[in-house]
Amino acid sequence: MLNFEFKNPTKIIFGKGQIEKLGNEIPENAKVMMLYGGGSIKTNGIYEQVKNALSGFEVVEFSGIPANPEYEILMDALKIIKEKNITYMLAVGGGSVIDGVKFLSAAALYTGDTPWDILKNAIKTEKGLPFGTVLTLPATGSEMNSGAVITRKETQEKLAMGGPGLFPEFSILDPEVVKSIPERQLANGVADAYTHVLEQYMTYPIGALLQDRFSESILQTLIEIAPKIMKDPADYDAAANFMWSCTMALNGLIQKGVPTDWAVHAMGHELTALFGIDHARTLAVIAPSHYHYNFEAKKEKLAQYGKRVWNIQSGSTEEIAKAAIEKTVDFFHSLGIDTKLSDYTSAYEGTAEKVSERFTERGWLGLGEHKTLAPADAEKIVKMSY
Repeated sequence: MLNFEFKNPTKIIFGKGQIEKLGNEIPENAKVMMLYGGGSIKTNGIYEQVKNALSGFEVVEFSGIPANPEYEILMDALKIIKEKNITYMLAVGGGSVIDGVKFLSAAALYTGDTPWDILKNAIKTEKGLPFGTVLTLPATGSEMNSGAVITRKETQEKLAMGGPGLFPEFSILDPEVVKSIPERQLANGVADAYTHVLEQYMTYPIGALLQDRFSESILQTLIEIAPKIMKDPADYDAAANFMWSCTMALNGLIQKGVPTDWAVHAMGHELTALFGIDHARTLAVIAPSHYHYNFEAKKEKLAQYGKRVWNIQSGSTEEIAKAAIEKTVDFFHSLGIDTKLSDYTSAYEGTAEKVSERFTERGWLGLGEHKTLAPADAEKIVKMSY
């Protein structure tokens, strides 16, 4: 088990009717910017609940943050933050809205030439404009971590950012919001959380027994509740377990003391940037090929996963490991998620080469848990995913 430090300052307020506590969490006399996406919160009752809870504050609204939050749109919000002297932000939405608010938190206090430098130069944010969240779409874990991913439409780039100054001060998680989420987004949420766990688990054994079992329990829970939540999003118990699993999948806990991968995300982000494919679906496209390509390095952990999560008990280490990959593909398919790039676009030729070129240009010369996955390897993995 590796050395680690762990601190997560985000306060979680979980359960039915908790949105009404929102006003207690924001400083008195704060000038609040409330940010959200396309407006679905105005049809499912969340908007009214939030506005009622904010009745004692001066509130400026900013709507229209899209899936894969766009730098250009966020810069419009940044201008208002500075013009209106906003002192606190509230993200009401899923990972895209929360990620957008994290960028704004960093950008509001950034003194460099252009806020894009935060992403381009991987600048860690030590202090940002404070914010909280009301989660409306479980998936990314952004409500309890300090990372974000932002897209720049102009250059077709999707880059990550983070830092200790970007944890939400609080996040309200009411599972009742799940009943209004469309089926496609529910499937994406399950697949996203599932792959988040795999990125922190599917490496090599290092004797971190408790961390492995934390990860395996989240995977098992997602497998168990996926058909229930897809069939009936109003099932509160399933929704509650779904929401908390998504948060636990990426709040920093399960990655402590273990090696982590994240190459699947690096390649998947490129597919989203180039083709606009849903983030979770790009992960489902890349992950199986990544595991096959790196089979020798990952087979011990793949076999452990196969035995403990999928209960595959017969066969050699290699056979169980390969069967585990196929079980993973079957799970994505059970959610209605395709696992080949050609299922999403006919213009995939040349994509692998483009991904390799971009990684090289950015200096991403060694990804994965061993820091040895070169751009040429990424090219081969993406081609395997066609």
